[in-house]
Amino acid sequence: MEKVEEEKKPLLSLGETVPDFEAVTTHGKIRLSDFKGKWVILFSHPADFTPVCTTEFVAFAKIHPELAKRNVQLIGLSIDSVYSHIAWVRTIKEKLGVTIPFPIIADLDMKVANLFGMIHPKQSTTAAVRCVFVIDPEMKLRAMIYYPLNVGRNMDEILRLIDALQTADKYKVALPANWRPGDPVIVPPPATQEDAEKRL
Repeated sequence: MEKVEEEKKPLLSLGETVPDFEAVTTHGKIRLSDFKGKWVILFSHPADFTPVCTTEFVAFAKIHPELAKRNVQLIGLSIDSVYSHIAWVRTIKEKLGVTIPFPIIADLDMKVANLFGMIHPKQSTTAAVRCVFVIDPEMKLRAMIYYPLNVGRNMDEILRLIDALQTADKYKVALPANWRPGDPVIVPPPATQEDAEKRL
């Protein structure tokens, strides 16, 4: 039987206001609150210069224009130095011809990784697992996805998730399984008499 850790920090909950932080990145110092008013995808990767992470960064760079159209700011993170990040970004540009247009946090002290529950000891105590946190313009956590170290993320699903959240917010609807933009949506029943009368 495993011992239960004392004072184990609970994971962030959906709908919760995310903690603000300041961090060093490949684009200089940033605060998460600098991006209030935009959607934010904060994602972590285990390490620079690794094959799966490289494919992911190329894929994130390719969907960056689509995310920008949706008012989404991408922010990467790993427990590597800013010098390692810069060297890796340069290598991706030189070898693969892809520019990484978003900041990457150098989280050497694991402060941000611990704030967001990105360290999973059964996977690694020194590397973040592959997390995706979707934060809305009011700095509330709207979605989170975790992947193991050896499985890369699906960019189509990340774009679909953003589209679904933004559609649900704008039109006050629910989205069925496998929903994509243009598909039918689910209109929830009215919550009040006033809402019911508005639909007549």
